[in-house]
Amino acid sequence: MRSNATAPNDRPAALSYHAVSHSYGRFPAVDSVSLGVDQGEIVCLVGPSGCGKSTLLRLGAGLETLQAGEVRIAGQRVAHSRSSVPPEKRGIGLVFQDYALFPHLSVLDNVAFGLNGDAGRLRRNRARTSLEQVGMGGFSEAFPHTLSGGQQQRVALARALAPEPRVLLLDEPFSGLDARLRAAVRDDTLHVLKANSVATLLVTHDPEEAMFLADRIALMRDGRLEQIGTPVDLYYRPRTPFAAAFFGDVNRSGGQVRGGAVATPFGRLPAPDLPDGVAVDALVRPEGLALTLDGDAASVRGVVDAARVLGSSSLIHLTVLDENGARHHVHSRMPGQFLPPAGSAVSLSVDLKQAFVFPSEEAG
Repeated sequence: MRSNATAPNDRPAALSYHAVSHSYGRFPAVDSVSLGVDQGEIVCLVGPSGCGKSTLLRLGAGLETLQAGEVRIAGQRVAHSRSSVPPEKRGIGLVFQDYALFPHLSVLDNVAFGLNGDAGRLRRNRARTSLEQVGMGGFSEAFPHTLSGGQQQRVALARALAPEPRVLLLDEPFSGLDARLRAAVRDDTLHVLKANSVATLLVTHDPEEAMFLADRIALMRDGRLEQIGTPVDLYYRPRTPFAAAFFGDVNRSGGQVRGGAVATPFGRLPAPDLPDGVAVDALVRPEGLALTLDGDAASVRGVVDAARVLGSSSLIHLTVLDENGARHHVHSRMPGQFLPPAGSAVSLSVDLKQAFVFPSEEAG
């Protein structure tokens, strides 16, 4: 797993942050973050509101004055605590949540706006090419107010890509779209970004969106990087309970390690790297709990409280007794239509790839 700011073969990253910190008054928004984005790579910054992800993006763009650390683009320092290269001279493209299109300019003129160094005809030709890339070639003469939200997002992306930037920064670019349109637009955006091979840093609060778009995900918490890795790393190999829970619902229980395992309402889970007696938190994803009707009577048993189909999967609410006879409410997510009646007895089995045991945060 790579979290430094150097690309493979010792090439400098297209965009890199080195020990960057930033505060608003006494509030530390970003705390000693180092991160690199390679050419052609999409890195998604995710985390809860107020974790510092948008501040980090703005520091890379030059929209905030860097207080500590440094920012480099293609190995060249563009910001540190004593000087800063203006945003327009950094070779970056920006797409904001509200798209920031000029209402008095046509779509073509909006895209051509940032191409000031070129002759008029060349500017317009490049703008048309960029619009074609995002599927908006037929809307050159339209004005922003006549476009849908998804079309406006595509125009904003075309404007950011037209100058052929070394780095593209996107701040919650799909958040204003409804769910169905958002899925279609982000799919199109993924293909456009990969076709342009531009280094991309994208801020989102949506874990599913990050997993869909990212080559790597940088999960932030309280201004720090909690974990960096591929979507597979963060989903199947989380380093902390926070990381495990951020990317999906989890069933939680506590306990103590005994003989290299911990007793949970889902059965005994292995904890081979933890000493006996240590307090732990056990987390199991609902999709990691498989249910069987009329299963093995010796396996963990549960009673169905309710079952609901959620399209491609079904969510089952269960009551399970632990080894001490205490009742626990847990969730299982089963593929397809699986709707046992309330009161049905079921057996549970755990997919250990989706079960995680951590030293208890309360104990720490």
